[in-house]
Amino acid sequence: MSSRAPSDESRRHLPDRFDVSGVTSEGAIWLASAGACPRSMLAHWADRPSAPVVLPCGTAFDIINAPAIFGRRMLDRLWDEGPGSGPVAEHRGRMLLFAAPGTARRLLALLDWEEWGGRVQAIPPLLCHGPGDAVTVPAIRPAGTAATRPESRWLVAPDTCHPWLPGPEVVLWAAVRAARTATSAAVRISIFPPTDQDAKVYDVSRRR
Repeated sequence: MSSRAPSDESRRHLPDRFDVSGVTSEGAIWLASAGACPRSMLAHWADRPSAPVVLPCGTAFDIINAPAIFGRRMLDRLWDEGPGSGPVAEHRGRMLLFAAPGTARRLLALLDWEEWGGRVQAIPPLLCHGPGDAVTVPAIRPAGTAATRPESRWLVAPDTCHPWLPGPEVVLWAAVRAARTATSAAVRISIFPPTDQDAKVYDVSRRR
């Protein structure tokens, strides 16, 4: 990650969009800065780099917690059509999108406004974690092998002390676009009504 949104050039050179190789030392420093005792956290990771930890939200980052499939659609929109993303993780079937501090509270207000306007019925409930909340983040080093998928893992691992993080407007935009994509797919699939198995079929060519 960089301190600004990824450029179009950098996005074109992402081989598979996701980085699951683990957190760099600079990324670990940034994650540790979320806690009250960063040095203790870094010492813990030095001893147990493959252990997930619980970190507070609201200082270094907020987290937008989405269902896995919808979260993947949001991530696709961010990278394919938008400015990219900050760190992103999966935990127990949910997508954890790291966002700028203050995003959680503001996004809830924006979602309420969009729902009042009747524009985002397809957006599933998003859990917005801000000040006073804490979340489990993946280990800084992957545990196990590729054949054993952990319940908590990085999709986009932090790799700088100052990663760029999307704000509430960017996250809302990605959610709306993901919802529209899902709705469009459903419309394409169900454009024709199902065949009535009990309907009688007449040979119109025999009618005079």
